[in-house]
Amino acid sequence: MKKIYIMAVLLCTAYIASAQTLGYNDVGVLFSKETINGTARYNGMSGAFGALGGDLSAVDVNPAGAAVFLNSEFALSLNLKNIETNVTYYGNKEFSENDVTNLSQAGGVFVFNNSYKNSGWGKIALGFNYSIVNDFENQWIAKGNNNYPTWIDDPNDNSIQYLNSDGQYFENYTEGKNDKYTFTIASEYNNNLYIGASFSTYDIESYQRILLEEYNYDGSGNNLEASLIQELLTYGEGFSFNVGLISKPNDNIRLGLAYQSPVWYNLAEDYLDYDLEVYVSNTNEVISDYSGINAFDYKLRTPSKLTGSFAYIFNKQGLISVDYIHKNYSNINLSGGNFVSENNQFETDLKSVGEFKIGTEWRFDALSLRGGYHYEKSPYKAALDSDAIEGYSLGAGYKFRGGKLDVSYQNDTNTSAYNFYPQYNNINSSELDFNTSKVTITLVLNI
Repeated sequence: MKKIYIMAVLLCTAYIASAQTLGYNDVGVLFSKETINGTARYNGMSGAFGALGGDLSAVDVNPAGAAVFLNSEFALSLNLKNIETNVTYYGNKEFSENDVTNLSQAGGVFVFNNSYKNSGWGKIALGFNYSIVNDFENQWIAKGNNNYPTWIDDPNDNSIQYLNSDGQYFENYTEGKNDKYTFTIASEYNNNLYIGASFSTYDIESYQRILLEEYNYDGSGNNLEASLIQELLTYGEGFSFNVGLISKPNDNIRLGLAYQSPVWYNLAEDYLDYDLEVYVSNTNEVISDYSGINAFDYKLRTPSKLTGSFAYIFNKQGLISVDYIHKNYSNINLSGGNFVSENNQFETDLKSVGEFKIGTEWRFDALSLRGGYHYEKSPYKAALDSDAIEGYSLGAGYKFRGGKLDVSYQNDTNTSAYNFYPQYNNINSSELDFNTSKVTITLVLNI
């Protein structure tokens, strides 16, 4: 009889444990996100490069930019990222800090002059670039007391119920990244039109581990401590294509337009539903259960992206560049399983959003100074204004014989919410406040 009752408690906790990790809808949004993560010159101008080209990370935005290069070159970038996370849960505040170092970009472009000048077509450029679309490294904790215990039954004594709460503890750990490999071909026509196309492949891996603990008591000296672990590993491959053009109406103005297709992912997941331990003080007993790992394959299609760009060149002294990016997140689609509810939720909860970037660069002989600003609204219809990603950037570069050395600093801020009791409407989400800083160093060598 005791064994049957214990099993009933554990089956109940399977409901309590559902969806503490990210659900398919949140994974769909996460894998559709792209961060400003490229060369130091690109980052220093907040990624506002769609009408400029001449930079390997700019080519990822608009492949026509490969034909802007005057000479062949190779670039390698390293970044150091710091993430500060402030979490508020029922009035209690917790602070977490994480440092991440990545080889964030590596690639080269090869420029070939066209010997058939009478055709109007000028040089041809072939490029390859590796970049990190997004990395998922972070860890934060939440503590507080919602006064709502969810593990309330004693597995040994029907008369004992743990209806009082001493608090909850939640820990969220994530790692992994989305790597992108881009192959580009571009050419110029009549020295005032640049056309390019690229094909990209993606290698994605995301791991999340959550720990949820509850500390409950019955008011008569008996205590219950519950500990739940869930894990979600998602990995796979994808591809997309990109086409773009840059027009040069005169010596000062540049106009750019680029279309990036959806990314079509084939994904697999390994999911640990629960690794559970419940301790009761009245018998000094620990009851444990382990669900085992479940595996599932599915497909994800992200939204396409349209980028319009404008730049004004102040002769050889400097420039100002503006990009506007449009993405409709409600077009995210899951397939390969029964995802009717999730796809309907994409259409109901998500919206089209715009991303604005502006950057500037000024040259003083061999030294260049840069700055930028960017703003990206949250794709969730119910999001707060503070959930938008807003940031600025600064940068500098020094040109030497045979290449140049660039460095940049970026800072982004945004808020978010994480509900680790999604089954209960009367329990509030934790409130997260992110502050992300990143330093990027790039070495460019002429080939």
